Amino acid sequence: MIEFQAVTKRYDDGTVAVDHLDLTIDDGRITVLVGPSGCGKTTSLRMINRMVEATSGTILVDGEDIRSQPAAALRRGIGYVIQNAGLFPHRTVLDNVATVPMLLGTKKAVARKRAEELLATVGLPPELARRYPSQLSGGQQQRVGVARALAADPPVLLMDEPFSAVDPIVRDDLQDELLRLQSELGKTIVFVTHDIDEAIKLGDRVAVLRVGGKLAQYASPAELLANPVDDFVASFVGRDRGYRALGFLSAHGVEVNPVPTVAVGTPVADARERLEGGWAAVVDDAGRPLGWVSEVVLSTLDKAVTATDVVSGGSLYPVDTGGRAGSLRAALDAALSSPAALGVAVDGDGAVVGAVTAESVLKALADARRAGEVPS
Repeated sequence: MIEFQAVTKRYDDGTVAVDHLDLTIDDGRITVLVGPSGCGKTTSLRMINRMVEATSGTILVDGEDIRSQPAAALRRGIGYVIQNAGLFPHRTVLDNVATVPMLLGTKKAVARKRAEELLATVGLPPELARRYPSQLSGGQQQRVGVARALAADPPVLLMDEPFSAVDPIVRDDLQDELLRLQSELGKTIVFVTHDIDEAIKLGDRVAVLRVGGKLAQYASPAELLANPVDDFVASFVGRDRGYRALGFLSAHGVEVNPVPTVAVGTPVADARERLEGGWAAVVDDAGRPLGWVSEVVLSTLDKAVTATDVVSGGSLYPVDTGGRAGSLRAALDAALSSPAALGVAVDGDGAVVGAVTAESVLKALADARRAGEVPS
């Protein structure tokens, strides 16, 4: 557990970056600090490992004042991941990851072996181990940064906007990878971001800070979206917070209906017979969706459906056929982004199992409200 007790950071010019912060961060969870520029989120994070010294107040890690040991010793027991990874450019990927264990006295061969295991853990192939950071993509460098932070197996991991410098697709992959790692490792993670969507996706708890370093609200993502404490939090979370909140509601009540499918190479006459509402989903040999084909397109074809006739199909709704379901947000997004107004539902292997409509999602939401499953 990490505790901030009346912690203030005031700089020599009188600027108050963090103002009397009281905050308790639970063990084994991801706590996200989020807020606008100048709200003190990075300063708060850096005070935990004493890269910034608090002006007043106390920070405890597992009940022990962080000032009870030298700053260097404290930092060696806390993982730290920053923007652009912060890797040593003159060291190979393997030696970057092995750095902290070797500083702690681990033999080089043992540290390198551990580094190889960690590279696999964060999803990097072994052939990258002998490369240098400049030879990696931005996303790969960030994975190395996470591996290096985990190398000494620290109980606490600090992450300062680690994914902000990569493109949106890579960022989404890295977020998913972090959630996967956390499910396996159960670290106490303090994560800083300015992106409320990232905070809601990653955080077990989210601390929203105001400019000047004051805590505005500290809550679970679902509670934050449903009940912002004031206008500032409501504005920061965004006007579409109701839509975001659907991500925390199960889509178990959404009706999944059959959807017509055709394959590339299906004769035009056969494809037309399978249309429903003027559309059919195009699937590959394994039943995975490739997109859609419409009656309008088919009317221009002579023989068979080709790959160039496929219209992009929007997002997918992953549904677990074992009895669990995805979120209402995923189901609604699939329906709204589909050119056919039918959200394609897929199983764990990515194969089509049916389709959902926006109307069926909204009906499930209304049913959840009546059942008291939606926070008021």
